[in-house]
Amino acid sequence: MTSFTRILGIDPGSVRVGLAISDPDRRIASPLATYERRDAKQDAVFFKKVVADEEIASIVIGLPTRENGYEGEQAKIVRTFGAWLAETTGVPCEYYDERFTTAAAESALLDAGLTKKKRQARRDRVAAQMLLQAYLDAAANAKESGG
Repeated sequence: MTSFTRILGIDPGSVRVGLAISDPDRRIASPLATYERRDAKQDAVFFKKVVADEEIASIVIGLPTRENGYEGEQAKIVRTFGAWLAETTGVPCEYYDERFTTAAAESALLDAGLTKKKRQARRDRVAAQMLLQAYLDAAANAKESGG
């Protein structure tokens, strides 16, 4: 039996969801896919398959907080999505501040010289990668400092 050890990072959107995945040691995040949402049934099939195929032990979902740190309406929508995802997949979900990840992803893709169409196709999964890498780095720093 395979041990599920990877972490799935999600940059949620109402139309597209960016996905990134950690290595089994939980040190490096890599972009995985951009999923276009359909309906609850098809979305559930997709996420269950990702969890099984990629050996996902936990999920980190980008939480859009305001610059002052407070949560608005979008954060409520994301928390509802996270609760649905945890129930659907049976995998625990937690939230991590995603402020500026989409803008950072767009900037990195612009710097790479990608066309608008290519940037749009990759932006969500790169934002998920940046979110997940920040989460992994914070967890590693907490371990090193004994927290």
